[in-house]
Amino acid sequence: MLEEGPDGFEGGMNATKYIGITGTSKATATRDLQNLVEQNIYIPIGGGRSSRYQINLKSF
Repeated sequence: MLEEGPDGFEGGMNATKYIGITGTSKATATRDLQNLVEQNIYIPIGGGRSSRYQINLKSF
């Protein structure tokens, strides 16, 4: 995502994309993404089933 600049992946990261990249389960993907939000690496956009995440470039 960093190579793509401020927009990251088109539409941001979501659990489905994360699962496709990492091969994890949905539960693990959700937990990992929440952990990245807590570390201020991702910024959540929306909520529930439509949750998406953008990388927080200010944290780098």
